[in-house]
Amino acid sequence: MRSYGQYCSIAKALDVVGDRWTLLIIRELLIRGACRYTDLRNGLPGIATNLLSDRIRELESAGLIRREDAPPPIATTLFHLTESGAELLPVLDAIGRWGVRYMIEPADSDEFRGHWFTFPVSFFLHDRDPDGPPVSIELRTASDPVVIEISGGSAHTRLGTAAAPGLILQGEPQLILALLAGRLTAAEAAGRGLQISGDTGVLHRVLPEPAVAP
Repeated sequence: MRSYGQYCSIAKALDVVGDRWTLLIIRELLIRGACRYTDLRNGLPGIATNLLSDRIRELESAGLIRREDAPPPIATTLFHLTESGAELLPVLDAIGRWGVRYMIEPADSDEFRGHWFTFPVSFFLHDRDPDGPPVSIELRTASDPVVIEISGGSAHTRLGTAAAPGLILQGEPQLILALLAGRLTAAEAAGRGLQISGDTGVLHRVLPEPAVAP
């Protein structure tokens, strides 16, 4: 592990997590929980297999992740965050909030995975009717579908589909993000190609009044 050689807490932290891909590995484990090696590779498009292996070993050595040999029927190695690794959540939350400004115009080559909506959803959506019935919003892009579950004052995401979603948003990730961030109204997003079906009133429950742009 390379070191800045500085007696400074920021430098010491970057000695551990400052290498390319390291914080994105932490991101995957924070969002998805325990992951197989193949799960991590899928969530890190563009990483070389040898580099992923190297980063995993470095993070294990630093005490940020641990591995577990899961018994049948899984019968594979699972990677988990340790308590120290999980303490990076507010760090990634702050970086993610700061970085939203650079998501307005994605590059043509940008990859996307549905579960990456998790951090933006936590930034922008809040259940303003905690006593209301549970509702869900299904997000459909070219990647795996994701469901936002809204109930009891909270809004959180999970991979998969909903049995009876109250609202379905289907289209480009940047249009979905712009709608959830309050940068576009439902009508404006639909006019730009976002397919919206179901009860748009669900949005009024989770978007702030007035909607706040990132």
